[in-house]
Amino acid sequence: MKFTRGYWMIRDNFTMNYATQCVRVTPGEKELRVLAACRPVKGRGDILNSAALEVRLTAPRENIIRVSVMHFAGRNRKVPHFETLEEETSPAILEEEGAVCFKSGGLTARVLKAEGAWQVDFLGADGELLTSSGYHGMGHALDRDTGKTYMSDSLMLDVGECVYGLGERFTPYVKNGQSVDMWNADGGTASELAYKNIPFYMTNRGYGVFVEDTSDVSFEVASEKVERVQFSAEGETLVYDVIWGGTPKGTLDLYTALTGRPPVLPAWSFGLWLSTSFTTNYDEATATSFIDGMAEREIPLSVFHFDCYWMRGYNWCDFQWDPDTFPDPEGMLKRYHEKGLRLCCWINPYIAQQSALFTEGMEKGYLLKKTNGDVWQTDMWQAGMGIVDVTNPAAREWYCGYLRKLLRMGIDCLKTDFGERIPVRDIAYYDGSDPLYMHNYYTYLYNKMVFETIKEERGEGEAVLFARSATAGCQQFPVHWGGDNSASYVSMAETLRAGLSMSHSGFGFWSHDISGFESTAPAHVYKRWVQFGLLSSHSRLHGSTSYRVPWAFDEESVDVVRKFTRLKCRLMPYLYAAMMEAHEKGTPMMRPMMLEFPEDPACDTLDRQYMMGESLLVAPVFREDGRVSYYLPHGRWTSLLHGDTAEGGSWREETHDFLSLPLMVRPGTVLPLGSCETRPDYDYTDGLELHVYQLPEGESRTVKVWNPDGQAFTYTVTMKDGKARADTDAAKPCKVIVHG
Repeated sequence: MKFTRGYWMIRDNFTMNYATQCVRVTPGEKELRVLAACRPVKGRGDILNSAALEVRLTAPRENIIRVSVMHFAGRNRKVPHFETLEEETSPAILEEEGAVCFKSGGLTARVLKAEGAWQVDFLGADGELLTSSGYHGMGHALDRDTGKTYMSDSLMLDVGECVYGLGERFTPYVKNGQSVDMWNADGGTASELAYKNIPFYMTNRGYGVFVEDTSDVSFEVASEKVERVQFSAEGETLVYDVIWGGTPKGTLDLYTALTGRPPVLPAWSFGLWLSTSFTTNYDEATATSFIDGMAEREIPLSVFHFDCYWMRGYNWCDFQWDPDTFPDPEGMLKRYHEKGLRLCCWINPYIAQQSALFTEGMEKGYLLKKTNGDVWQTDMWQAGMGIVDVTNPAAREWYCGYLRKLLRMGIDCLKTDFGERIPVRDIAYYDGSDPLYMHNYYTYLYNKMVFETIKEERGEGEAVLFARSATAGCQQFPVHWGGDNSASYVSMAETLRAGLSMSHSGFGFWSHDISGFESTAPAHVYKRWVQFGLLSSHSRLHGSTSYRVPWAFDEESVDVVRKFTRLKCRLMPYLYAAMMEAHEKGTPMMRPMMLEFPEDPACDTLDRQYMMGESLLVAPVFREDGRVSYYLPHGRWTSLLHGDTAEGGSWREETHDFLSLPLMVRPGTVLPLGSCETRPDYDYTDGLELHVYQLPEGESRTVKVWNPDGQAFTYTVTMKDGKARADTDAAKPCKVIVHG
């Protein structure tokens, strides 16, 4: 939201009160309170007829400073809050000449005490200035036309500073110059709307900012004021955290420590998922033909997904199999399990009027209501549908009771679709929550209740979702996929940009509909997208109006799916270790280049390539003719697929056929490859190969290989006299192969 017109002028409909001068400092045991006058105070009379802002600095974790800015304290509004994981800290409060400092670990907030010159500087451990809130920064706004009030602050940007994150955004990767509103919406992938809005951004200066407000926070990223990131929200209080990790990875480590890290996922979830697709005609015979067709073509399949029409139309969701197409669901699921498959079903939090659950939910008060007591209903999506009120504990248990029946029938995981179309006008939640603040937060409660239900039924380490909507903290309930994209290279590229932004937003895992959801891709797009999809953390063939089995495109598509699915299975020792890093440190599996190479400015803006884990560079091909341009950071890199090497520090242009793409191994890597290429869940130490790339003489590298059973083994490879030796605590031998 923009409040100003140029640098000096305020927009006509706003009255602004900006922090102008520090007039009182009150140190506490673990907090610093500052009273900021909204005009210069030179004498006693200047305190009259003028606003003041109360600023409170605290430390929820080391190297994080929470800034709370309040105008009026008497507002009575029940709002949900993000669940944060805080720890005991011992912040220090220090007096300097003309300033007071609040210190959390290596991060310092320095408040200027000079007359008529409000400024809060945030400094890193070495005293380097990270960012500041200064002139016309921290403020309160009154919209005289609507009577609404807003709180805002703006933090300075340095020369060359790039801003990333703010959720799954399909707009340009670097957010500088954009206006971004935190409002979950079902807008597809070709607009500024997003399914997953996360009020957290990070920059290439080694810090991030998390706005702790579940409403439609508005960010002006070097847009209203090109020197700043401004964020604002309706109300009388604004709370944000400045997070200093020193590096991009360190910042994500701290942010996910605060908002939650992803759990350990089952190894089978990393294999290939195949869907019935959405509006296609299918029954058990159709599904079986897909499953058997994949097996006949020697394409490993891990998960089969039943989309919406496993239930009857007009009945979504009643959690009852359509008897016309699936007359024997228990028997079918048993037969598919015997084929070695895991099974997934589509659900959403909406209850159609034709569903028997609608009457039950209405009578028991489990559906979202209007302020007059009526059930809120709409014909958009399903006729007469209502929405489960997730603030009602009894409603959550009721809904999840039906999920338990489905899971006990043989379903292994669930696709939690929707969660974005949540009304805000004339709405009364069970717990009295303000609808504006529940619009985005709804998805947190929705995905949390489903994920925890699966975990209770399947056990720790076996729960997984395929979720579309999200807000801050939802990284704890993976996996999330990119929503309704289109069958084109342009949409494939915007999908990748969204995945990179999700990685910057604390999400360790992310997927997308291979070859696009809308329409049917030409075979060349399908094959290129398959490469990209099977080099993402999770891989799903899914669409809208047509089947996505490879033989529906051409025979070469079968070869491409087979090759890259088998490659992913062999990469599982490496990928599973990257998953454990996401679980333990919050470092995403799919990493923007700047996350791994923050010291290389050429990586700051790269949005058509990424690192899969710390060692594999992936550059998807976005052209029919196979031409691709990509950047290699410094060092001698090796193609995993072909074995040839290339010197980094420059751009490369290559042409690849459909069985190839730039998949480059970072110099100094010891890459663990498994012996099984037919499934993702196996004993990774059995027949393990350690591939050594450009490891200098006399140096050692240590890798950890986690098995799906939770055991971890360490392998240390040392280069001596041109040969590599591996020392390990594993009982089974490994093979060491040196490249280059």
